Amino acid sequence: MSLARYRKKRNFVTTPEPAGDVGTSEMARLLFVVQKHRASHLHYDFRLEWKGVLLSWAIPKGPCLDPSIKRLAMRTEDHPLEYANFEGVIPEGGYGAGTVMVWDKGTWQPDNPDVDSALRKGDLKFILHGKKLKGAWVLVRTPGYGSSAGRSSWLLIKHRDQYATKGDVAVERPYSVLTHRLLAQIAREGGGDVEKAASGDPEPGITPRSSE
Repeated sequence: MSLARYRKKRNFVTTPEPAGDVGTSEMARLLFVVQKHRASHLHYDFRLEWKGVLLSWAIPKGPCLDPSIKRLAMRTEDHPLEYANFEGVIPEGGYGAGTVMVWDKGTWQPDNPDVDSALRKGDLKFILHGKKLKGAWVLVRTPGYGSSAGRSSWLLIKHRDQYATKGDVAVERPYSVLTHRLLAQIAREGGGDVEKAASGDPEPGITPRSSE
């Protein structure tokens, strides 16, 4: 695992994102985080700790608790473990400029302890223990957009269990699990583009849960 691609894309003089170091991981306490990111487009960054870094996928429509719905997940560069707590504004002109929220966070358990083998096969099954995302999931690699350009296409799918539901968790639970803020509030307090960030928050007339 390497952070070379992550660091190459960023200027750490101007961005508040962490540069990070590759550390070690304990199988029993593997971290996962989902960050809602209003950059040029709204998407959700799904990250799993493995071998001292955060394996990362960009999910344009966000995770879904309905097992019948498959979400596209584009593999991106590994991120440092410190990134799991990053919430704030990436300045304009920098890579990924926009507002970032820690939308969900917790721990995960792979079904197969040989995660590297599962990744090579393109079939990674796991359990999430988050505040919003729980239970059994799978990431399945699939031929598709970007697979020939180093950004392999995957599908994130919820398995049928007691945590599966038809509701739209991204709409129903839009607040940060760290600070209970919406994107617009994060942008306002971080000196970002509030109007741009607000386009990633629930539309007027939609009443989300008041807290997480």
